[in-house]
Amino acid sequence: MNKILFLFLFLFTSSFLFGQNKGVISGTVLEGENNSKSSFCSVIIKEANRAYYTNEQGFFKTEKLAYGKYTVIFQQFGYKTCSSIITINKPEVSLNYRIEAPQYVLDEVLVKDKNDSVAFSRRMKAIEGVMISQGKKNEVIVMDGVVANKATNSGRQIYSRIPGLNIWESDGAGIQLGIGGRGLNPSRTSNFNTRQNGYDISADALGYPESYYTPPSEAIKEIQLIRGAASLQFGTQFGGLLNFVLNKGPKNKKMELTARQSIGSFNLKNTFVSLGGDNKRLNYYAYYQNKSGDDWRPNSGFKVHTAGINIRRHLNEKNSVRIELTKMFYTAQQPGGLTDLQFQMDPSESFRNRNWFEVDWNLAALHFDHEFNSSSKLNSRFFGLHASRKALGFLGQINRIDLLEERDFISGEFRNFGNETRFLHIYSVNDVPWALLLGARYYQGYNLSRQGLSTDGDGPDFYYLNPNNLEGSSYEFPSKNISLFGENIFNINEKFSITPGVRFEYINTRAEGTYRDIILNLAGGVVFDTNYTDLKENKRSFIISGVGMNYKFNDTLELYANFSQNYRSINFTDMQIQNANFKIDPDLQDEKGFNVDLGLRGQIINKLNYDVSVFMLSYGNRIGTTIQVDPKWYTTYQYRTNISSSITKGVEAMIEADLWKFVFTDTSKFSLRPFVNASLIDARYINSEEPAFNNKKVELVPPFNFKTGVTLAYKSFSVSYQYSFTQSHFSDATNSQQQANAVNGIIPAYSIMDLSLKWRFKLFQLETGLNNLTNEMYFTRRATGYPGPGIIPSSARNYYVTIQMTI
Repeated sequence: MNKILFLFLFLFTSSFLFGQNKGVISGTVLEGENNSKSSFCSVIIKEANRAYYTNEQGFFKTEKLAYGKYTVIFQQFGYKTCSSIITINKPEVSLNYRIEAPQYVLDEVLVKDKNDSVAFSRRMKAIEGVMISQGKKNEVIVMDGVVANKATNSGRQIYSRIPGLNIWESDGAGIQLGIGGRGLNPSRTSNFNTRQNGYDISADALGYPESYYTPPSEAIKEIQLIRGAASLQFGTQFGGLLNFVLNKGPKNKKMELTARQSIGSFNLKNTFVSLGGDNKRLNYYAYYQNKSGDDWRPNSGFKVHTAGINIRRHLNEKNSVRIELTKMFYTAQQPGGLTDLQFQMDPSESFRNRNWFEVDWNLAALHFDHEFNSSSKLNSRFFGLHASRKALGFLGQINRIDLLEERDFISGEFRNFGNETRFLHIYSVNDVPWALLLGARYYQGYNLSRQGLSTDGDGPDFYYLNPNNLEGSSYEFPSKNISLFGENIFNINEKFSITPGVRFEYINTRAEGTYRDIILNLAGGVVFDTNYTDLKENKRSFIISGVGMNYKFNDTLELYANFSQNYRSINFTDMQIQNANFKIDPDLQDEKGFNVDLGLRGQIINKLNYDVSVFMLSYGNRIGTTIQVDPKWYTTYQYRTNISSSITKGVEAMIEADLWKFVFTDTSKFSLRPFVNASLIDARYINSEEPAFNNKKVELVPPFNFKTGVTLAYKSFSVSYQYSFTQSHFSDATNSQQQANAVNGIIPAYSIMDLSLKWRFKLFQLETGLNNLTNEMYFTRRATGYPGPGIIPSSARNYYVTIQMTI
């Protein structure tokens, strides 16, 4: 018995002692002079022949290793390969390791100067969270570095470093964003896959991808753009991805309160308040915005309320959840459009005082993140939208007077929900990290669109006179989408990588409802009045694919190329809108095509950042507009149909440098940073069934777009000047020069200058500036319906002043 007891004690003690002769290595990897957390950095234990990877916080932890000395190798794209000798002589050895000076600085460029100013833009890492950007043309706008009129979301200034964008400036309050790239329509940014923190915010991702909601600039941390190659990961939009990354609570601070008060021309008042913080496992951020004003034309008043909250809870080391809620509500009066002659005589005039617009936008999202280990992670995001938009007014052509009769009332209700789940796995082949991304998406949408008559008053009376017998139409648009996608980064060696991808789509869109056709005689009597019932369903499935490539010549030069197929579903919600200026082909077909990019990007001794590329966008079965004549009334209207295919080719370039650092010293507190952003684009229709369109220029494509400017900074003070030029271009596919109703015609060239200033002093920050310095009278848009129809003049010279306090 004693021998058995002695043997048991011997084995237990031996096991305990031997168990103590093993330990783990853990720590955080930092990168760059800013000591930012290095996510997805490979950590190789040479003697154990094991590879590990840091998580998003730059943290890693090995398995138990026997006591002794180990060579730990750190490899990260964009940085030198570094190593360190670590001795394990206790259960856990912790370290913080900073990656040495950049070797490949091309995956991300973000400069922070000695004067405490942040650069305007950066490029994405090869992997951002659970998103792969390797081999794709991408840009990131860093909002802390933007010196601009944030109170009005000044798109001309905020997107000034993004080449090839056509920016509509028909909304002086900045309530809705309208940008289009590479010859695509800017209307409510509908040709971008528009997201907030990675989830959809548009009315309907399939049938109505217009974004009536844009988050306030003060609440945004970054704006991420990936061009046409985004289709494989994010869905079927030719323009690519536009993702607003909102602020989070400041780390290591339990509470931070920021209050901003802005005033400006035309009675602009903007109040923005945010509260955020970080408390161990909990991070939170909430904001509220109240904005009102009159804009510069009569009948242009607006009131906007926007609020949001973001709460993230770390359940444990491997799991976290995040809840987001967003609310936007606004009412705006629409001054209507102008004819060409009216614009020339007085662009500030308004001939419509009974037009109104109202939006109620509600978003919710639930994110779940799980880390299986240091090289594998899962993100699953549930999202939903419950929203409405209401348009009320007289929609007759602008060259006809308003007879003060009953107004048209168009309403839309949107109830959508979905889930997108992504799995990212980083693995090693020949000691070089590769990455696999797999994803699945389910989306279900429901839109209710109605059109009828409302009161003959002049106020925002958003109700129907005959809700049970509408004079226009009532349609339901249910939709369903199932997607599977995958991409893989194959790093052939330290210089060359290939990133292929594929996406499967199943789409089912339906249109079911009734529309009413009423014909009157010349005396105003009813000749014909009947209701039609309509049912359409379109089921289809398809596969799109693409491939991206990167080649790093040296420390300062990278070549990238990409080919990606694209697809865009027809917009059913436009099919039955009754508008005298606008009609839709009932046999409209889907659009298909592809994007090709080839470019060079890099930087010179961390003082000059550049990206120059060529692209081609092939757009098959393109949907556009042509001019038709009503056979009964002999009036002209726009007809939306598949007019032909088109080819868009161009050059995009952006260069930004710090001249002060070039001439003087890196340690100077001064910074003089000029930039040049230019694009040359030729977009033409080809293979048209109608000879009138062949070789005609694609509408809404400025052939030459140029922006330049300079920012001078000293310590916490900065002043920025910007010049913008947009060449004249057409507004319709027939390239018409001018029409009496002003819906079609030339959009003349225009040049705009802006001046902005920012100064930070302890808890306070002052921002002020002048937009449209020379008081240029110009317009960027001819509207077919709301907010027109006709020419929509852009804002005259205006100022803004903002005072901010942070405690």
